[in-house]
Amino acid sequence: MGPSNQLSAEPSGRCLRAVRFFTGDMRRCGQWVLIIQLLDGVLRGTAQVMFVSNPVSGLLISTGLFLQNPWWALNSLLGAFVSTVSALLLRLNREAIFAGLHGYNGTLVGMLMAAFSSKGNWYWWLLFPNVFMSIALSSIMSKWDLPVFTLPFNILTCLHIAATGTAHPYFPEPKAHLYHNDSLANLSIPQLFLSVPVGVGQVFGCDSPWTACLVLLALLLCSPAICLHALLGSAAGSLKFGAGLALAAPLEDVYSGLWGYNSALSCIAIGGVFYGLTWQTHILSLISLFCAYVTSATSKLMSLALPVCTWPFCLSTLIFLLLSSENPAICRPPLSAVSCPEENQHYLRQLRTSEKIMWKNGTK
Repeated sequence: MGPSNQLSAEPSGRCLRAVRFFTGDMRRCGQWVLIIQLLDGVLRGTAQVMFVSNPVSGLLISTGLFLQNPWWALNSLLGAFVSTVSALLLRLNREAIFAGLHGYNGTLVGMLMAAFSSKGNWYWWLLFPNVFMSIALSSIMSKWDLPVFTLPFNILTCLHIAATGTAHPYFPEPKAHLYHNDSLANLSIPQLFLSVPVGVGQVFGCDSPWTACLVLLALLLCSPAICLHALLGSAAGSLKFGAGLALAAPLEDVYSGLWGYNSALSCIAIGGVFYGLTWQTHILSLISLFCAYVTSATSKLMSLALPVCTWPFCLSTLIFLLLSSENPAICRPPLSAVSCPEENQHYLRQLRTSEKIMWKNGTK
């Protein structure tokens, strides 16, 4: 290679290294000093709500939350920060802490407590239960050696709402709205298609299309496979309504993405995060239609006083993860090795290669 070719190759090599640094899980950030590590862990905790561990993705999602509602976003960041610092003080696994695994439930608790409060924005007393709940999350997470998903968030949020209710003098919750059922004659196709990306944003309780676009961009940056499955899952949940009026979903709920977010999470989890991504697991992930039925059942059970939260996602996904199969294409990596689908593929490929080498050496 001549000198001119070497000079032209150097800029392209730098660009490639820069792209690799900001995509995937950005593991090099975990080697920085504690303050930057803490900021990195908080941003990863925000992104881990969607199963991605990338601080730039977390920054994009936080920007989207501020576009939706600055007060909600502030509470979400406080929840992630307090739960992350609490995990550090309890001396839990530092690798898990700085990967954001102790921050994502705090993110959701802070966000949804602000969203469910009828006191409106900038009610500063709400920060106290937010901090308390976020501290409690770390102690819950330390006891379970399972993919807990958002179960701690569901438990604590429902406990808080059930304990305060609509008549509490300091932390009242809004009264439940009763919607009438609509017919397919009133169905708006453009709004139905818009509900697919909005359903992804509703994972954070946001109905703004701009927030949804930033969340999808954050997913695309870390893992195109996760971004694709988020859209497919949200579509499966939202378009469930189009299959018929058997479940009688109100059009207002469908348009706002409330039928898509649980299915989006379920599709991501099965489609490459907790299973190796193959065409078999891809098809399995598309059965997130089941999650929509769990959503319907859960919403009816909790319609009197409590929100659905992400109970349908947790229940339906845990059922699928308990699936046992002799098909080698449906393979689960160990929990300690779980990452984005692309990294999981690389890990399982290396594992199969090492198993083949060991088998060949054993037969000699």
